[in-house]
Amino acid sequence: QVQLVESGGGLVQAGGSLRLSCAASGRSFSTYVMGWFRQGPGKEREFVARIWWSGGRTYYADSVKGRFTISRDNANNTVYLQMNSLKPEDTAVYYCNAAPTVPGSNQYWGQGTQVTVSS
Repeated sequence: QVQLVESGGGLVQAGGSLRLSCAASGRSFSTYVMGWFRQGPGKEREFVARIWWSGGRTYYADSVKGRFTISRDNANNTVYLQMNSLKPEDTAVYYCNAAPTVPGSNQYWGQGTQVTVSS
């Protein structure tokens, strides 16, 4: 059974930091692009960052560029999102995503972790 399990969310003051983790299990993700998305109150889900499991290339949304860093630990099948200089507008449920690069393969989502940034 494939699982993406997020952790590390919480309440933090503006300017603070959090690190989210996404533990992936149940299959090989070597041909996947791992990403973080978020959905704020009353908003649609939006892209935050992604990393290619093989090679480690990264890409960020403009709104988080320079503040967030996505990384991976191949040995532990875990993807991280280091979030610095947090702003109240970063408040959202953050979801881990695994998107296939091979046509016909499944996409996977985690259950989400809440991040709340107080002003």
